[in-house]
Amino acid sequence: MKNAHATTMMVLIFLVISCAQASDAGKKEGRLQVVKKSECPLLHTDKEDGTGYVEMPREEWKEILDPETFRVTRKKGTEPAFSGQYDKFHESGIYICANCGNDLYASETKFDSRTGWPSFYEPMAPENIKEKLDIGLGGIRTEILCARCGAHLGHVFKDGPKPTGLRYCMNSVSLKFCPKNGSSD
Repeated sequence: MKNAHATTMMVLIFLVISCAQASDAGKKEGRLQVVKKSECPLLHTDKEDGTGYVEMPREEWKEILDPETFRVTRKKGTEPAFSGQYDKFHESGIYICANCGNDLYASETKFDSRTGWPSFYEPMAPENIKEKLDIGLGGIRTEILCARCGAHLGHVFKDGPKPTGLRYCMNSVSLKFCPKNGSSD
């Protein structure tokens, strides 16, 4: 039994390292193409490295983000269930990354998952998010990150509605809402 557990852990560690290396290689080679950039204004989208990736030291993120947004998006935290402003929010528009303004989810794909977090069945463009294996206290999950700045957004689960069967369970503080008219809330 010990050998099976050790083998499983070694495989998981290998997968994590492989995914991280593949992700870093794609970023360095400039293959990251964020296809949609919101016209909804945000304060800080001026630090790009030429690949479309926003990269700033943690100290700079800490200066420009409120403490809860920093904790969730930069330190991979989770806001308490039913506490976020977008859980029961049903306006028409788009949800963008609270850190960099990258378009993430359209309101038409939002649904009430009754989990206490805003949930969507698909992103606006697959290139705008990044998936990462998350092995932690919650078991093995798939973490969702902003492809433009690396902000932790939430997780995706395979218990969502049609047409995708997916539930992108996001933290409200990792999102900013832009109504159809283009101004942010």
